[in-house]
Amino acid sequence: MDYTETLDFLFSRLPMYQRIGPAAYKDNLDNTLRLDNYYGNPHRHFKTIHVAGTNGKGSVSHMLAAVFQAAGYKTGLYTSPHLKDFRERIRINGEMISTDEVVEWVDTFRTNNELWKIEPSFFELTVAMAFDYFARRQVDIAIVEVGLGGRLDSTNIITPEVSIITNIGLDHTAILGDSLEKIALEKAGIIKAGVPVVIGTTQTETKPVFDEVAALKLAPLFYADQEYSVAYALTDTDGNQLLSVEKNGETLFSQVKLDLKGMYQQKNLPAVLKTVELLRQMEWEISDESLLRGLAFAKKMTGLQGRWHILGYNPLLVCDTAHNAEGMTEIVSQLNQTPCKKLHIVLGVVNDKDTRRILSLLPPDAEYYFTRADIPRGLDEKGLALLASEYGLNGATFSSVEKAFASARSRADKNDIVFVGGSTFVVAEIL
Repeated sequence: MDYTETLDFLFSRLPMYQRIGPAAYKDNLDNTLRLDNYYGNPHRHFKTIHVAGTNGKGSVSHMLAAVFQAAGYKTGLYTSPHLKDFRERIRINGEMISTDEVVEWVDTFRTNNELWKIEPSFFELTVAMAFDYFARRQVDIAIVEVGLGGRLDSTNIITPEVSIITNIGLDHTAILGDSLEKIALEKAGIIKAGVPVVIGTTQTETKPVFDEVAALKLAPLFYADQEYSVAYALTDTDGNQLLSVEKNGETLFSQVKLDLKGMYQQKNLPAVLKTVELLRQMEWEISDESLLRGLAFAKKMTGLQGRWHILGYNPLLVCDTAHNAEGMTEIVSQLNQTPCKKLHIVLGVVNDKDTRRILSLLPPDAEYYFTRADIPRGLDEKGLALLASEYGLNGATFSSVEKAFASARSRADKNDIVFVGGSTFVVAEIL
């Protein structure tokens, strides 16, 4: 197979959650364990950090990877989903796995699987590919982002240096549970015996869950936001955030530069800082200089896209992959703090999200361009517009993201903002 045929096999012939939703979710680790065994248990050949959470886990993973890279470590990074290229999921020192590696690996798997007879999901096979690649390339450490939940996620065969849970929100409720407590219990499944766990955001509903699971596992537990506080200072000429950081009420850094421009990154930073503190206690050599350089160039060093991603100016063109109520709350807050003459919102969602919660948060004085991402789970744009009208959100409908974006750009004045979001897949089509 060539690369295109290989992707067709991965995307079309394997169950893929991003395309078909819960039907692709496996509620056990059987296939993952079999694959791992057949490849010689590669996850045991490198150190890891495991990152779960409803929002922010991708940003935290990329920031940590950049810090390790800045410190001189050969750093693997496994994240999901990808936006434009499948290979975004698997990186070493910011470089994506090569097309040749992907083709050869899948080809070998298909040959071997005639004997193994495993029927893996897309995610199960991708995790196996990543872990095998990291082991063969002898990374010093891999930052591994959980795909969905935690307890039954295919990544949950590792025993990391540190486990991180950023926050808990009501997302994927059909699979993970219909309350913050139930979802927290699934995320807490990544907590391992004796392994330190960092919670990014203290929440009344979820704290008892994490306290109990950590106590049962004898895992040291830390709430990062109770130790570290991050305050917005100012923005440099390139639009990077310059933040002040305190630890236990005392100034730690008077100025931390972030090239990730979303203001919500201020809530993700404490988890990164606490994790680095714990790693230093384990004798990982990460200087303040490496920490600050990694944070300052995280986007550049790791290739992170889609987080308050500025596409252009005059008008300001911004996209963000926030796709649930908690994430959209942060986006609306930043939009409200960004001066503009008029706000244009290109919006598309997938049909298994709590669309009403998202719509209830959006500003009624914006002009809307309702659309649908080109995936089976995409909610019909006309149905979305009808639902949105109940919340006073009005605008036109478009059969494709491209047409919606083009219309918004043509109608926007140079002092306006065009925001694109509602779904990772809408953003992917713009990028």
